[in-house]
Amino acid sequence: MTPADLAELLKNTAAAVLVEHGLDIAALPETVVIERPRNPEHGDYATNLALQLGKKVGVNPRQLGEWLAEALINADGIADASIAGPGFVNLRIEASAQSVVVLNVLGGGASYGTSEELKGRHINLEFVSANPTGPIHIGGTRWAAVGDALGRLLATQDATVVREYYFNDHGGQIDRFARSLVAAAKGEPAPEDGYGGDYIKDIAADVVTKRPDALELPADECQEVFREVGVDLMFGQIKQSLHDFGTDFDVYTHEDSMHTSGRVQQAIDKLRDNGSIYELDGAIWLRTTDFGDDKDRVVIKSDGNPAYVAGDIAYYLDKRQRGFDLCIYMLGADHHGYIGRLKAVAAALGEDPATVEVLIGQMVNLVKDGQPMRMSKRAGTVITLEDLVDAIGVDAARYVLIRSSVNSPIDIDLGLWASASNENPVYYVQYAHARLSALARNAADLGLGLDLGHLDLLDHDREATLMRTIGEFPRVLKTAASLREPHRVCRYLEDLAGDYHRFYDSCRVLPMGDEEHSDLHRARLALCAATRQVIANGLHILGVTAPERM
Repeated sequence: MTPADLAELLKNTAAAVLVEHGLDIAALPETVVIERPRNPEHGDYATNLALQLGKKVGVNPRQLGEWLAEALINADGIADASIAGPGFVNLRIEASAQSVVVLNVLGGGASYGTSEELKGRHINLEFVSANPTGPIHIGGTRWAAVGDALGRLLATQDATVVREYYFNDHGGQIDRFARSLVAAAKGEPAPEDGYGGDYIKDIAADVVTKRPDALELPADECQEVFREVGVDLMFGQIKQSLHDFGTDFDVYTHEDSMHTSGRVQQAIDKLRDNGSIYELDGAIWLRTTDFGDDKDRVVIKSDGNPAYVAGDIAYYLDKRQRGFDLCIYMLGADHHGYIGRLKAVAAALGEDPATVEVLIGQMVNLVKDGQPMRMSKRAGTVITLEDLVDAIGVDAARYVLIRSSVNSPIDIDLGLWASASNENPVYYVQYAHARLSALARNAADLGLGLDLGHLDLLDHDREATLMRTIGEFPRVLKTAASLREPHRVCRYLEDLAGDYHRFYDSCRVLPMGDEEHSDLHRARLALCAATRQVIANGLHILGVTAPERM
C-alpha cells in the first residue's frame, strides 16, 4: 500500500463514516494528509483528519477519530489503527500490503515516482543567463545546478519544460568587455571600468589569431571586431563549461535580438494600446505602479536609448507568444526587485501575473581549511564554476549546490565535500547505490534471483521502514516540483540511504557459506533492487551519477 493508496483509503473511509453518522460529507478536504510519525512505535503512518473534520461537522475530534479507527481496522491492508492525543489516528500497515511498493518500483523502473500532475503545462525555465563577459561565477553555478535539477523535476510531473539561456549581449557591459580585450591585445592595462583576469588575455590572443588584422583597423572597427569575435569566444567557453557540468539548454535567446527584431517596439506599441505607457521629461515610462511595482519604470531613456527593462518586456511577451503558460526566472540575490517588476510587466501587457514566477538564489561561499576563498586564479576577481569543480568534482558540486534551499546562503567546505567519508552527503548516497550494485553482482554470482511471490516475508522493522521510505518517493517529487524545491530530493535520498544502511546491518540479504538460498533471501534481494532503482532515479533528477563501484 503506497501513501497515495492509503490517503485514498482514508478519504473513502471518512466519507462512509460521515454518512453513517449523518454528518456533512462536504466537509471532507480535497487532499487527505498522512505523515510518518517521528517515533516508529506510534505506527507506520498518522493522520490528523479527525482534527480537521471535527469542528466542521460538530463532533469531538477524538470521538470522530475513534469512529475512523474502528472502520479502518477492518480495511484490507490495515494491521492496526489507534487513537492518540486529541484525535490523531495512527496506522500500521500489513506486511503484505506494504510490500506492494517493491512491485511498483520494479515495474516502473526509471519512471517510478513520476506523475501527470503538470500534464499540459508548458513551462519556460530561464536560468544562469550570465553576462558573456567572463566565466560562470559561483552564484551562476548554483543556478546551473538548481535550474537543471528543477527542469528535470518538473518533467517528472509530465510538464513540457524548455530550458532557456538569455544571452545578455546588449548594452554597456559588452562595450567594456570589448575595450578590455583590445587593451589586453595591445599589452596595455585594463580600462578602469573594464574586466581583468587571465581569461581576458587568453580571449584577446584568440581574437588576434582569428583576425590578425584586427589591431591594424581604425579604433571603432577594431573594437567592433573584438566585441563580435570576443563575445562569441567567451560564450563558447561558457556553453562548454555548462555542458561539462551536466547542464545544457534547449534555447539560447540573444538580448540583442529583442532590439534588432523589432520586438521591443512591438511590446511598447502593445503597452501604449493598453494605456500603460506615458511620456515624461523626454523619456517613455511604464506605469508599473498601477500593478504593484514600487515605482514606474523608464522604458526608453530621454536620449532615445532603451533602458534594460525594455528588453525584459519584449522577452516576456516573446515567451508568451511562443506558447508558454508559465515563465520561471531564476535570478541572483541582487535581483529581488525583479519579482514585482516582472509581474507588473505581465499585468501591464494584459497577461495574468501568475504566468511569472521569480526564484531568487542567495550567495555561495567556498571555505578551504577554515578560510574563505576570495579570488580565482583564472577570473581574478570571482570564484568560478571551474574552481569549484576542480576542488570537489562535478557530482559533489552539483549535489552541494542543490542540497540547500535557494533562499539560504551556502558555505561549502571543500575538504568535507572532497572526502570519501559518510560525513560527505553525496558520498553517503552514492555509496549506498554502489553497495547495492555490488550486492546484485554477488547475488548473480551465487545464482540467486529475485522473488516477488514472497514479499509478505518482509516483516522486519528495518524492512518495513525501508519500504515506507521507498513509497514516499512519488510524494516527495510531487511536493518538490510544486514548491520548486529540488533540495527536497537530496534530503530524501540521504534518508533513504540511511534506512538502507541500517537495514543491511540488521537483515542478512545473501546466504552465508553453505546456507541454502531461501525465499526470504530472494525477497530481500527484491527489496534491495527496488531501493537501488529509487536511489538511481533520485540521483538522475539531480544530474548526479549513480556509480556501481566506488
